[in-house]
Amino acid sequence: MDMEKLSGISDRMRIIQELVPGKQITLSHIIAGPDPVIYQKLGLNPEVDYARSAIGILTMSPAETAVIGADIATKTSNVDLGFVDRFSGTLIITGLFSDVKAALTAIMEYSRDTLGFDVCELTKT
Repeated sequence: MDMEKLSGISDRMRIIQELVPGKQITLSHIIAGPDPVIYQKLGLNPEVDYARSAIGILTMSPAETAVIGADIATKTSNVDLGFVDRFSGTLIITGLFSDVKAALTAIMEYSRDTLGFDVCELTKT
């Protein structure tokens, strides 16, 4: 085909993206002692003892599983829910480092052992 024909085709080309969720946790991370500006930018509770705080971030698929993760987190330890999105699978929790770690660990173990999920490693900064 010559370039004129190709350029005409690309003007009319449609791209369809499709998400096929697996049963997985793709991100599990703790930010220990985050800078207060991170709390502010995320719209999290400003009445936090920043020196002793941590933010836990989790991404789950299928996305609705974030609701189950939020339930496990709040029943496991003394954490606050910063954000739960059943459409993207994102869960953000805050609290003392030990509480955030306990909550994320419990979510990951339940997801792996009970739901049969593939689970990534828990990381921290």
